[in-house]
Amino acid sequence: MPELSVSAGLFAAAFYTLAWILQLQRLRSGGNTRALVLFCGLVAVLAHAVSAYEIVRAPLGYRFGITQISTLIALAISVLVLGSSFRKPLDNLFLGLFPLAVTTILLSLTIGSSFPSTSLGPGSGSHVLLSVLAYGFISIAALQAIFLSYQNHRLKHGHAGGLLTKLPPLQDMETFLLELLWAGETLLSLAIIAGVFFIDDVWSMDGIIHKSFFTVLAWLLFAVLLWGHHRLGWRGTTMTRGTLTGFVLLVTGFYGSKFVLEYVLN
Repeated sequence: MPELSVSAGLFAAAFYTLAWILQLQRLRSGGNTRALVLFCGLVAVLAHAVSAYEIVRAPLGYRFGITQISTLIALAISVLVLGSSFRKPLDNLFLGLFPLAVTTILLSLTIGSSFPSTSLGPGSGSHVLLSVLAYGFISIAALQAIFLSYQNHRLKHGHAGGLLTKLPPLQDMETFLLELLWAGETLLSLAIIAGVFFIDDVWSMDGIIHKSFFTVLAWLLFAVLLWGHHRLGWRGTTMTRGTLTGFVLLVTGFYGSKFVLEYVLN
């Protein structure tokens, strides 16, 4: 394990944790520490990027085992949420995001991988980048769906206080969920196209049938959700449950195939 990846990873984990504590205190007391939370998050993301790069890099290419790709996806999610938080009130997503980032960093530093390294050309590199971004957007959408489901539940049962007062209006929450789904579905579509056209012998790769089956199911589900919202006015529970189901399908396809290849068959 490169020394730089360890030191940068621990540094990132410390600042993610500090940002999480500050955001939790801000949520409870309403203090004016938003700028400090964003600063700590930005420092954490920069250190996370250094750690992730050092962990993924291999002498003959790049290694994309479960822990390595997980920390890359967590990094993408952190960058996307931090960037979006400057124009949208997304600070409460930090409460779920930062612990996830810390977990993936620590796992990547402590669990090795025997997954073979892969050399990346422009085509395969674009597939990896698009896939990581798609998983990032869809993961944020799943987290947003959890908050939206909580918000709906509290409102239906007449509980308008507590955390609910800290969340954006319901309509804004639903609008942001749709934006995330559109972005995730578009990137997922491009990732699938890049994989089919730019990766040689893609259908002969181990685990690709299992991964492709669940990925296509998730893609179809997200497409139906977006069509249903546009044409039939689907909202609320239908959208949140559909988003979470699609996320579970993606996770099952991606991590299921990788776990079998990396830890069962190896």
